[in-house]
Amino acid sequence: MTSTTGTTSTACPSCGGPISDADRYCEACGAELNPAAAPATAAIDTDTEPTIELNPSAAAVAGPCRSCGGKIGPDQYCETCGTKATKPRDHFSEQPAPWVAAVCDRGIRHSRNEDAVAISADPEPGSRAQLVVCDGVSSSLDSDVASLAAARAAREVLAAGHAQGIGTESSRISAVVARLKAAADAASDAVLANTSPDSPNPASCTFVAAVVEGDLVVAGVVGDSRAYWLPDNAEAVGLTVDDSWAAELIATGVPRQQAETGPQAHAITRWLGKDAPDHTPRTTTLKVDGPGWLLVCSDGLWNYCSEAAPLADLVRQTAAANNGEPLATSSALVDWANAQGGQDNITVALARL
Repeated sequence: MTSTTGTTSTACPSCGGPISDADRYCEACGAELNPAAAPATAAIDTDTEPTIELNPSAAAVAGPCRSCGGKIGPDQYCETCGTKATKPRDHFSEQPAPWVAAVCDRGIRHSRNEDAVAISADPEPGSRAQLVVCDGVSSSLDSDVASLAAARAAREVLAAGHAQGIGTESSRISAVVARLKAAADAASDAVLANTSPDSPNPASCTFVAAVVEGDLVVAGVVGDSRAYWLPDNAEAVGLTVDDSWAAELIATGVPRQQAETGPQAHAITRWLGKDAPDHTPRTTTLKVDGPGWLLVCSDGLWNYCSEAAPLADLVRQTAAANNGEPLATSSALVDWANAQGGQDNITVALARL
């Protein structure tokens, strides 16, 4: 989706590249255009992750070319194949523990990456983890900034909480659900903090999070990003139901393939943002009784493989080809989605339980 805001074009004072009066940063060189107007980024600790900035037009990566492995020149183009260098915001990964990892990628067709991911985990496999994915709404302003701020704010709330209730299973579940709802509140606040009060089209994004507490998984969603449980030796299940026009059609009996490929398939009915009707996540709980993969992703992946069973087959095959390593598997799934067309930004977060 796109929006028309009636802005006028001028030139960047640093490099002369084209900019509009709504831009906060130059797309060509990353220069900050109006520091006084930049909104605050409350609750975001950028000191701990200096390589991934909130600036959606951050300086290009100085490493090898992602297309051919060649050297990136001072003009930020590959000296071998001529491909423009990738910005840190366009493609980044996280792996807080060997059993949990995520990759976030711009895709092929979009000019910027409006997806975001933030994850954390304890070292012991299958012990405790938090996976958050936010997908910025393309038609809103600064959605790439807001989505990353939202994902990180939610992760901090989830990682900091250790409430286990009063010792019963029901109170344990209630405590995790309450923490997840608090994380959605923090994510919503972060979106608002990155929205100009007089914005004609305020920033907005989806929200999905999955919390692992031993054998308990709790997932919550606002929008159409998703969480799946993909066990090795049992039936795969979707842990979330989209807040979307397509999901409403499916609920009335329209076949999934027809609903998810229709003209309004990606019109969401709930989101995070200033104009959001409600941002309380709908939650699902699951007791894990065997090994498998917990997958949290944006529609850039599930667009090409929506149903749980075939998606489980894809993840298992991809994991087998990558020695069961979560980061390599996440990266390969992103590559697979790009090979299918890369029509949208792609985020894949995996935990091996």
